Amino acid sequence: MTTVGVLALQGAFIEHEQKLQQLGVKTVQVRLPHHLTEIDALIIPGGESTTIGKLATSYELIEPLKHFAQTKPTWGTCAGMIFLASRLEQHHQPILGVMDITVDRNAFGRQVDSFETDLAISGLDEPFHAVFIRAPIATAVGEKVEVLAQLSPTQIVIAREGHLLASAFHPELTDDARLHQYFLDMLSD
Repeated sequence: MTTVGVLALQGAFIEHEQKLQQLGVKTVQVRLPHHLTEIDALIIPGGESTTIGKLATSYELIEPLKHFAQTKPTWGTCAGMIFLASRLEQHHQPILGVMDITVDRNAFGRQVDSFETDLAISGLDEPFHAVFIRAPIATAVGEKVEVLAQLSPTQIVIAREGHLLASAFHPELTDDARLHQYFLDMLSD
């Protein structure tokens, strides 16, 4: 049976766990390096990216997470997208640097500028209702990165690079499990 870990340092990790469990997947909360040995894939949830980076550093998780994400399916949502990026615009914080994307943190502004919209996402038949909360965007991607959806030519909100997936929004806050299923399907690609 497939086991998916959810980085459980801060943020919306419980909501991801619930979505995965609805799909019949065993989950593990990842808080320490040895938890990574128990899982086949990992979700890095939304939350406060600076806090996640500081806690990951404190728990000596940066290098083990980086090593895991280099070879195993890993999905970063919102703050997780920032954490996966290899480049950040105008900000320095601990990141894994495993996905060839440039990310602009809080690209839409403050909490009051959060919004929801329906997105046409490559690989999904119907639009996905996306919840953006102090969301980042990818402003540039490497040549091996597939853009799955964008709000404008310079606002990439979901992208895939091989076994890595990054989304700027919170799919775990909707009733729609299609993106979680998409990620699970990546495990057999």
